[in-house]
Amino acid sequence: MKSVVRTAICMDTLITVKVVSVHSEQFMHQSIDQVFDLFTFVEATCSRFDENSEIRKISHHIGSAVTVSPLLFEAIRFSIELAEMTNGVFDPTIGRLMEEKGFARHYLNGSIPLPITDATPTASYKDIEIDEIRRTVKLSKPLVLDLGAIAKGMALDLAKRILEGFEGFYIDAGGDIYAGGTNESRQPWRVGIRHPLEKDLTICTLSISDMAVCTSGSYERISKHSGSHHLINPYNQASREDLYSCTVVAPFAMLADGASTAAFVLGYEQGRQWLDEAELQGLWITSSLQLYMTNDMKRYWYE
Repeated sequence: MKSVVRTAICMDTLITVKVVSVHSEQFMHQSIDQVFDLFTFVEATCSRFDENSEIRKISHHIGSAVTVSPLLFEAIRFSIELAEMTNGVFDPTIGRLMEEKGFARHYLNGSIPLPITDATPTASYKDIEIDEIRRTVKLSKPLVLDLGAIAKGMALDLAKRILEGFEGFYIDAGGDIYAGGTNESRQPWRVGIRHPLEKDLTICTLSISDMAVCTSGSYERISKHSGSHHLINPYNQASREDLYSCTVVAPFAMLADGASTAAFVLGYEQGRQWLDEAELQGLWITSSLQLYMTNDMKRYWYE
């Protein structure tokens, strides 16, 4: 079998796509083109840093139901579901708090969208009303929507649909990964979990096939304004310092992406209980480089 690998910058990060197949390289390249186009489309829809994005535009419409695209509706619907599952620890209305903490600027180009000046600190996911029949979203209070914790996962899941006809494929979106099928050796894919203190080293390796692996790390985004990282608890408005990262393995990437954020914010004890209830597997790396995991995480371990 042949393999094709391509890398590009999109969604504020480096995206790497690898396809393994008996198909022609031309066909593999065409499919990878579609994957990168998809990531660009998801970013144009869901980025709160883009004044012209669909999500930013609806944040300027308060009190009226707005018809949105199927992609944005599904992202908002899922984020509300995850917020309910975590009792608001995961909250898609955290955008205002993120901006206050110094995360108002696009990570790569430095652009800042027009502020939503009247966004209220009391807003929560409960102030979002959705109508699944009419595909509308209504914000009952001024707020800033932020889908940064699930947008890459959603893009990975949609990209999977493009590539699932190949014998194997691997998509890495800045540490959020979907590994489909098998590698060139017809073995499960090996996914390295980054060492928190050594960017080019891994602290452990997983063996994965047809699963998503997503990591939320405190080392990824640090605010020059506040000195804190971007994984913020909406209740105490603080970033925990006892963890470096949380990795979640799940059948689809949007769930793994959002769950890794929630399980990081919850911390090991509460996060493990929550992942167990959700029947997901997770791994936490503490600030002292200790590894804690759910009971069944070991089944993905590569020795």
